[in-house]
Amino acid sequence: MRTVFFGSPPAALPSLEALLRAGHSVELVVTQPARPAGRGLRPVPSAVGAFAAGRGLPVLESARIRTDAATAGRIRAAAADVHVVVAYGQIIPRDIHYPPRYHSLNVHFSLLPKYRGAAPVQWTVLNGDPETGVTVIELDDRMDEGDILAREPVAVRPRESAAALEGRLAAVGAGLLVRTLAAIDTVPRLPQDDAAASLAPKVRKEDGRVAWTETAAAVDRRILALADRPGVFTFFGGKRINLLRGRALEGPAAGEAAPGRIVAAGKDGLAVACGGGTVFLVETVRPAGRGAMSAHAFSLGTRLSPGDCLGS
Repeated sequence: MRTVFFGSPPAALPSLEALLRAGHSVELVVTQPARPAGRGLRPVPSAVGAFAAGRGLPVLESARIRTDAATAGRIRAAAADVHVVVAYGQIIPRDIHYPPRYHSLNVHFSLLPKYRGAAPVQWTVLNGDPETGVTVIELDDRMDEGDILAREPVAVRPRESAAALEGRLAAVGAGLLVRTLAAIDTVPRLPQDDAAASLAPKVRKEDGRVAWTETAAAVDRRILALADRPGVFTFFGGKRINLLRGRALEGPAAGEAAPGRIVAAGKDGLAVACGGGTVFLVETVRPAGRGAMSAHAFSLGTRLSPGDCLGS
């Protein structure tokens, strides 16, 4: 089957690879433009763009696909039977997503209609859901509201990070996509139940700020969900500290300590009082302008000790 593939981050790669392995012809790969990165701020292509170029596939970068007439023309010229969209990063207009014979299919990393939006995996972990999954839908003119062609549930592992879960969902989605394309002429289309829908909006940088008034379990989920991107942080002495790893402690509670107060400091890390009398152990941090280090090493250099308060 002739396809045009839309995708950008590493999570889209398994689906592109699966299409090629299954013998589908990828006529064009559409991806986000290269972005400056590193000390030299040199343009770095997206993961999908780099992979496609390495395989000799034609690559098209577009910053604004909704208004880019040249991009629309190249996509139409590819004369695909179907478009496949996986974590592309832009809303695709109707004059692009509808014309192919089988229109456009999207691999979405949740069990739609739950978690429509840009960050379903992160919100799954933030909310502590025990189960998520992958849904293949037919694109329509509204975000993640198209008819369902296939769904596959996936259990969330204990204390699984969003990055790890996304990797597993990407692999599941690749298989589900290929099986759906194989049955495309007979697979039923199931309208979504809008009454059961929920949203997973793009996560903002400020969403990574720890509120120590939350329980230790909630702080743990925030780090698991957002430490990879956009980052989880708190403050001490007016300086930002990124929190990379930690865990909720069982056993003795924080007692009368106010949320954010350090109740113990040692080689294991910094035990911080949280809401509901719970305690969170900060294990690894990255201070502003410095590399990752153990919370113990940071506390020695900063002279943090029990009684000090984070978050101020």
